[in-house]
Amino acid sequence: MAAEKRGEARGAGMENKENNQPNEGLGLEILQIIKESQQQHGLRHGDYQRYRGYCSRRLRRLRKTLGFKMGNRHKFTGKKVTPEMLSDSRYLLLVLMGAERAWSYSMQLKQEANTEPRKRFHLLSRLRKAAKHGEELERLCESNRVDAKTKLEAQAYHSYLTGMLRFELQEWKAAMEAFNKCKTIYEKLASAFTEELAVLYHQRVEEISPNIRYCAYNIGDQNAMNELIQMRLSAGGGGRMMAEKLEALITQTRAKQAATMSEVEWRGRTIPVKIDKVRIFLLGLADNEAAIAQAASEETKERLYESLLSESRDAIQAVREELKADAKQRDRALDGETCKVSNLQYLHSYLTYIKLWTVVKRNESMARMLQAKLKEPQPDESKRGPRPQDLIRLYDIILQSLAELPQLLGMEDDHSFQKEVALKTLVYKAYRCFFIAQSYVLVKKWSEALVLYQRVLKYAKEVQVQAKSCNSSLKDLPDVQELITEVNAEMYSLQAAAILDTEDSSETPSQSQEVKDNKPLCDRLDAFHLDPSLVGKQPNLVTFPPEFQPIPCKPLFFDLALNHVAFPPLDDKVEQKGKGGLTGYIKGIFGFGS
Repeated sequence: MAAEKRGEARGAGMENKENNQPNEGLGLEILQIIKESQQQHGLRHGDYQRYRGYCSRRLRRLRKTLGFKMGNRHKFTGKKVTPEMLSDSRYLLLVLMGAERAWSYSMQLKQEANTEPRKRFHLLSRLRKAAKHGEELERLCESNRVDAKTKLEAQAYHSYLTGMLRFELQEWKAAMEAFNKCKTIYEKLASAFTEELAVLYHQRVEEISPNIRYCAYNIGDQNAMNELIQMRLSAGGGGRMMAEKLEALITQTRAKQAATMSEVEWRGRTIPVKIDKVRIFLLGLADNEAAIAQAASEETKERLYESLLSESRDAIQAVREELKADAKQRDRALDGETCKVSNLQYLHSYLTYIKLWTVVKRNESMARMLQAKLKEPQPDESKRGPRPQDLIRLYDIILQSLAELPQLLGMEDDHSFQKEVALKTLVYKAYRCFFIAQSYVLVKKWSEALVLYQRVLKYAKEVQVQAKSCNSSLKDLPDVQELITEVNAEMYSLQAAAILDTEDSSETPSQSQEVKDNKPLCDRLDAFHLDPSLVGKQPNLVTFPPEFQPIPCKPLFFDLALNHVAFPPLDDKVEQKGKGGLTGYIKGIFGFGS
């Protein structure tokens, strides 16, 4: 909230910038204010609910600041801004925020109406209210107190909201007139003011151009659809919101054309298509593939691939729901009469094939881009550039997708399909093996890299042989002959690098190895080596403290023979005691009896 108020303080300075010049009148940068507010409060990520909350809070603060109270806590009293109140540009901002709040609420309901159709009625009500606020803003700006630029911006803003309302009501002619009026005003303003403001005006013109093309298409202009597709290919469609709007408009156009589509043919079998979402997807499949082929930048191509994958997932989910709803198809995958896979299951296999093959082409496109960057010199060595390991991961995903193709229901007995998948798998295995070899070259594992290069040549020759035997075309696959040429060149370079590395290691031991061993000078006196650390402050001369060394211990002797010696009897040497009584005792004391 504090950051929000600081942003409003900066905006207030911009709103009142011209108030100090009374001769020029009140001024309000309408488009700049709403663009900055939208980008800072949720619309950068398509969060209309967050932006609506911001508009409500700002309205409350503006009313409190201006003293423009609409009743009290107990009763609401309606109150409108009149031309006589226009002493401050914030009164105009009050009406503008009311229009933005109603518009953001309608866009939030439009997102929710995809799953809850009844919210469309509330959506139209909010858009009518936004258009009414825009009309009130234009009426207020007709006052002499407002400058000419603000009058033009108010007219363009009202025309934009009116065009959005007529567009949702499918009143194509009225919507086209309103959008053209808005476009004309913004183009004139862009040519009359500074470059910074001109960028905003041009962005608004780019936003409404797809709506004008779509209105023209619905009126009867058949070239408008091609113009929509070309706009999608140009510079990523003018931003994230612009790209989403283009995708939605193109999908709506195809939904009308899908009514005439009833079946599709794949691998010699005609499949009836009864699901509308699948019809729309299949109808735009060729256009999407052509758009990807014509994409000017890798960013645009990646976005188109993601859009195609998202549409394919939705179509597959629609078929799965249909299969679950049909109990007979869920219980048995085969048709008892024809002994073939049912049409719905076959359609599911076809859509899964499209999704998996799109994943393969997308990762191959990313691999080509990374491979081109890998060959370029890196200007900044501190930043991590692409490595062969990144390409290995991409080819792993490709091989995983190809491994799922032969398991599709209905493809088990199609031998030509199985051979084509096996051929494609060999091609991508060769490329994956090539980049694994390059990753070994970087760490100087020459033997492993050489073996892998030979494996690459083996895969590539198998591809050439199988392509001739099964009469299969390699136009959709990477060129294996180019890969063979590159592998042969890499093998010669590898052998030369291995020889040079062996000679260097045999002539002199590398300094890095000795430093790694960290041997002191006393342990390598027999080998001469210029070691600058020996003359430094901490030379590595000896190991200190010295290590413990084993020494012999003092011997201990044990007299074991004593236990086995038999001594002679000494009875005759020992004096026998007599019974002398007291006399004998006295003699013994004085030695008379000895």
